[in-house]
Amino acid sequence: MIKYTNAFLTKLEDMIAESDYTLRYEKGNFKSGYCLLREQKIMIINKFYTMEGKINALLDILKTVALDTTRFTEKSAKLYEEITKAEVPQ
Repeated sequence: MIKYTNAFLTKLEDMIAESDYTLRYEKGNFKSGYCLLREQKIMIINKFYTMEGKINALLDILKTVALDTTRFTEKSAKLYEEITKAEVPQ
C-alpha cells in the first residue's frame, strides 16, 4: 500500500489539502521530523527530509489526527481509510 514515490507523496499532500489542515514544509529542529499545531490546524514537516522521511512523517500525523472527510474526493477518502486502519510497521 505504501509506496515511497513522488506520486504517493502528492496523493497525501492532496488529501491534506482537501481537509481543514494546512501542510507546510519549513526548516526546523523537530525531534520527530514534524510539528503539529492542532489549534491552528497546521502540519509542519522538515523541508530537508528525504521523500521517504516526509511520507513517514505524514503517515505518523495522519494516524494521530482525525481529519474532516466531508470534502474528500472518493479516492482521498479511500486512501485516508486505508492509512488510518493500517497497522504501524515496527
